[in-house]
Amino acid sequence: MPEEPDSPELVAIGETMALVTPALAEPLEAAVDFHLDAGGAESNVASHVAALGHTAAWAGRVGEDALGRRLVAQLAARGVDTRFVETDADAPTGLYVKDPGRGVQYFRAGSAASRMSPAFLDALPLATARVVHVSGITPALSASCDAMLDATIERVAETSAVLSFDVNDRRALWPTDVAATRLRALAGRADLVFVGLDEAGVLWGCATPDEVRALLPEPRLLVVKDGDVGATEFSSAGASHVPAHRADVVEVVGAGDAFAAGYLVALLVGASSADRLRAGHERAVLTLADTADFPRSARSARSARSARSARSSREAHA
Repeated sequence: MPEEPDSPELVAIGETMALVTPALAEPLEAAVDFHLDAGGAESNVASHVAALGHTAAWAGRVGEDALGRRLVAQLAARGVDTRFVETDADAPTGLYVKDPGRGVQYFRAGSAASRMSPAFLDALPLATARVVHVSGITPALSASCDAMLDATIERVAETSAVLSFDVNDRRALWPTDVAATRLRALAGRADLVFVGLDEAGVLWGCATPDEVRALLPEPRLLVVKDGDVGATEFSSAGASHVPAHRADVVEVVGAGDAFAAGYLVALLVGASSADRLRAGHERAVLTLADTADFPRSARSARSARSARSARSSREAHA
């Protein structure tokens, strides 16, 4: 199908929550100043893709509450297309809190996003997107979300879009043995898979990128990230490795999403394997050096203008 003029290049589907994080890189219990932002693997990817000058939509569900309205407005101010977001009057928007260097705490049980189902896909422009991005977080949220991810893969398989899947294992959401089996099955059905070597080790006992490829031969493109060592892409042309960029690490949460976005934009413009990996590293560094999932340094001039416009609009109606 020809691409519609207003059809986003990338559609990312999944939960976005309100994110509370200390303004400075200090322990949560000692922090005084905090940021309240939008945070979620899929919307993080959409935010970075939009900041890099490409059209990106986030599709998800939020509660009919102040946090939901706020995070949707924040994503729109970043330049993300939020037309496909649904509001649920009977369930809340999820929330998570960062404790820099110590992990995160989630308050997402029974969230509006956990009530998504295959029917949610009916309004999405899957047939005209160039990339549909999903993650392994979604199937762990609920049985209906798990079924929605199966339906997403099936529908995208009937289009020319690339199905991008970030394994994104979350230990707090499900047992390791259940996650290992389900995430392996989902990854095997994707066109492009992102996975950290550390999570591949926990899930499947893989110790090297080559072992991950041996376990996952199906994806056309497999990207194995190995922290400050670098990242390796596997394709029909073989393996390509690019060392990681040096970075002063403040917080690692969100860096994988930034990497995926940089890589995906390079893929959209036809860049080489090595250039795709370099683009991923360049984007990840911006997030590693900040407590936010989408730091100010990651914003484009366009998204900064959008943010100022959104603030002016709110002030005019205050």
